[in-house]
Amino acid sequence: MTPHPRLPLQAVLFDMDGTLVDTERLWWEAVESVAGRALGAADEPDVLGRPVEHTAQWLAGRTGRPGADLAAELHREFADRVRTGIVPRPGALDLLDALAAAGVPTALVTASPRAVAGLVLDALGPGRFAVSVTADDTGRTKPAPDPYLAACRALGVDPAACVAVEDTETGVASAEAAGCAVLAVPSLAPIGGAPGRTVRETLVGVTPKELSEMAVPELRVMSWNLWLGGSRIDDHRAKQVKTIVDVGADVVGLQETAGTSARELAEALGWHHHTAGGNLGIISRYPITARLGDPEVGFYGAAGVRIAVRPGREVDVWTAHLHYTPYGPYEFHFDGLGAADLIAHEDVRLGQLREALRWIGDGDRAGAVPVVLTGDFNCPSHLDWTGVEWPVTKAAEEAGFHDSYRQAHPDPAAAPGHTWSPVHPVHEDGSGRPEPQDRIDYVLHRGLRVLDSRTWVTGAPAPWPGVADNDWPSDHAAVVTTFAVEP
Repeated sequence: MTPHPRLPLQAVLFDMDGTLVDTERLWWEAVESVAGRALGAADEPDVLGRPVEHTAQWLAGRTGRPGADLAAELHREFADRVRTGIVPRPGALDLLDALAAAGVPTALVTASPRAVAGLVLDALGPGRFAVSVTADDTGRTKPAPDPYLAACRALGVDPAACVAVEDTETGVASAEAAGCAVLAVPSLAPIGGAPGRTVRETLVGVTPKELSEMAVPELRVMSWNLWLGGSRIDDHRAKQVKTIVDVGADVVGLQETAGTSARELAEALGWHHHTAGGNLGIISRYPITARLGDPEVGFYGAAGVRIAVRPGREVDVWTAHLHYTPYGPYEFHFDGLGAADLIAHEDVRLGQLREALRWIGDGDRAGAVPVVLTGDFNCPSHLDWTGVEWPVTKAAEEAGFHDSYRQAHPDPAAAPGHTWSPVHPVHEDGSGRPEPQDRIDYVLHRGLRVLDSRTWVTGAPAPWPGVADNDWPSDHAAVVTTFAVEP
């Protein structure tokens, strides 16, 4: 069976006991019977998610009985209970059916011996799993990664593009050590959250699409000029926080932070942050593993971070702010300058971008980590204007960067994507001339796949200067792009 062509998810790997079938309770009862006593929370690490041999040796140390005899007795007690008391976990069969319909391969990965797994497979119905890996099939079993790695090899899939479904900390440790994303559905003992791990109470309602998003997570990146930190707008910080939450952003490249906005927004959201100079900042719900760029960056320039989207999967995110003058659209619309002069006047911004690209290119493991470059470039794009090869966006393209908004919306006439300016319908000089509307804010990328991109403005902002009560706390529209972070 080959993975579904529309889903980046390559396979789903299921634990058995306590995950697919309610055997964790049966195993607990079997161990209690052999131990001759009731078990408690202190016994869980040596009982839940452990192979029979481990629990047998643990009991041997407490009873003085031979481990081999205890293992045989545990096998008998557990098998007798499985034959008479096996019950599928809620939602388990529906999820297996949905995955089969979507063409997503599945494997059974259990620390139980094959004799017990065979009983469960018979009860669930033949042919539900392309592969099964039991305690008999690998030299080491859970919490070692070997069982999950063996299942991935048998299926011919990349562990990083798979989701393991587990119910114990031992199983979760095994799957994560193999490099899989994990959906944890605790049975008897709680499981904490972690990057790359989703915890649900039940499998009821879980869909192949949800699992696909766990294996190949989405990263939503926002580029936002805060307009002097937002100070022109009443209650601006609360409005900024609400906007970021409403957008569903995972990481935000900020410009015009007024020095403190990145830290204050991160504190309000419970996120991580990086502040560079008095103007630039990045906030991220994911951990920041490195800070990149010139630590002495000035008001204009660029700064970056490396974020850990999940274990083993990192992305570099940069924010850039380029000089605002001379402004090409004014020179074109108000002064009548032609293409050659417009291009010649981009030298300052072009130099600033090239300096940023040098920092990006000089980063650790250059080229091995996907890169997102957000920013207010203060210039239009060559992808939008006919007749003007705007050199700043051309330089980014020549450095391997793709314009996420134009990838999602190739026709600039149908989707102009203007970001300047939602609060300036007319020019500020009092002449009454219409303000040129243009796309000057960007989310560029190198090495990712665009799922969606859009501009974002909240409500219908009142025009300058009566902006204090606006719900939208900026003079720029934001750009929001959702990426698939491939293995």
